[in-house]
Amino acid sequence: MRLCQRLEKIVYYLKNQLRIIFAFKYGSFENKTMSEYITKYPKTISFLDGLKGIINIENSSNVEQLHVVVKKNVSELFQMFLQEGFSKVKFEHKQPFQIGNGLSLKLKKPWEMHVRLVELKKELVAIHAEVEISRDYLQHLFGQRTPVIYEIENMLKKYEIDYRVWNNRIKKYVHTIFDNYKIKLVTPNIPVFAWKPMLFVIGTVGLMYLWKYLDTVF
Repeated sequence: MRLCQRLEKIVYYLKNQLRIIFAFKYGSFENKTMSEYITKYPKTISFLDGLKGIINIENSSNVEQLHVVVKKNVSELFQMFLQEGFSKVKFEHKQPFQIGNGLSLKLKKPWEMHVRLVELKKELVAIHAEVEISRDYLQHLFGQRTPVIYEIENMLKKYEIDYRVWNNRIKKYVHTIFDNYKIKLVTPNIPVFAWKPMLFVIGTVGLMYLWKYLDTVF
């Protein structure tokens, strides 16, 4: 009987802690500390043959993905990103012809940059990069995201790696960029929730209820 009473107190305490976590740490309080992500992306471009074009806005309201293409050893590219603070992604939706695991870099909360290396042609590697809500939060599954290109260009210039920009829809390399889209990813209206601490607390509460049930039955 005493054991049941103790378990009830523990469950009550953990439930209160869970409410506090939702209300403060993962609710509106944390959202106030988070920032928008503002960047730019090529809009009007021309190709080597003089043809001009405009980067499309896709149905999902995202800009068309451009490929940053390098002729570089894949292991050296991975090493470059690791030196810039990226870490390997364990779980992701892999793209066709993707090489190895993707990489992610934590930005200002709640954003992260997700990079994939894709085999384009023989000896050519395409870098696909996008900014999205960090996979630390549940909103990663359905939140805003956008392809990025200039952030990757800055890294390649830093390491003196030659690159070209490929438009896969036109099947041509970009020669000149005339102007840019202004892109702003806004902090979600719904408070972001970090799923790892939630799993720990929910799992602990579940174990307490199971323990209480087994003690009652046996």
